[in-house]
Amino acid sequence: MPSVTLPSPAKLNLFLHITGRRDNGYHELQTIFQLLDYGDNLTFKSNSSGKITISPQIEGVAAENNLIVRAAKLLQAEVGCSSGCDIFLEKKIPMGAGLGGGSSNAATALVGLNYLWQCGLEPDALAQLGTALGADVPVFVHGNSAFAGGIGELLTPLDIPEQWYLVITPDVHISTAEIFSNPQLTRNSPPIKIRALSGEQYRNDCQSVVEKLYPAVKEVLDWARDYSNPLMTGTGASVFCSFDSQTKAKKALNLVPKQWNAFIARGENRSSLHQQLGKFFTGASPSG
Repeated sequence: MPSVTLPSPAKLNLFLHITGRRDNGYHELQTIFQLLDYGDNLTFKSNSSGKITISPQIEGVAAENNLIVRAAKLLQAEVGCSSGCDIFLEKKIPMGAGLGGGSSNAATALVGLNYLWQCGLEPDALAQLGTALGADVPVFVHGNSAFAGGIGELLTPLDIPEQWYLVITPDVHISTAEIFSNPQLTRNSPPIKIRALSGEQYRNDCQSVVEKLYPAVKEVLDWARDYSNPLMTGTGASVFCSFDSQTKAKKALNLVPKQWNAFIARGENRSSLHQQLGKFFTGASPSG
């Protein structure tokens, strides 16, 4: 049966402003999603049984709750596909770290299986499906670094400098719901225009709350301030520093204390997932 292996890239929030809260409890926000050339890999092998399987299992996550499985079943139901899929996940993105791993995995499943099963859905339709799985899924489906508004679903593609980043993750899992429900969270940042953005203005409205609740994140930020102007991505726990060269990023990486997970990556305005798919559409077909 046909199979395909595709990347599932991580993302950074170069800034995160909370501009309001809707009656349904969802927060209005503004952010820049910067895609990275670092992430997981997913291998999809079509089967004739109609069943969706995944390996290895993620500890603490039942298969039916796995976003990859949910994405596959959602697409299967949407188009009435009789084929199934055996999925293998090579995990590199830290979980619960604000790097978008789960959302990216779901998007890669939607995009990859749309190709493998030859469903023929357009990106907008896939992104709409993805919103049922998470507010960050559409940016990975479309595959462009972007300015986002609304609850994160209103996307404007951006062509921004593809800098190098040092990403550091302490050994702590942060609950997004806990941060967004905290009474001390800033919820009234004034909306900004894309043209008014500059790196010097970047901040994360969630960062001060997380620093108070999670000393391990504050420790990373304090350490990183000796080398750059660090920011937290999403609701954490990952912290990033930007550099204008790979050499400078590697130098900082070599100084990171061993108790923290750390990697360097380059920003990509077009995701590695879509770069790979582009190669397939220039003449190749699913292998198998």
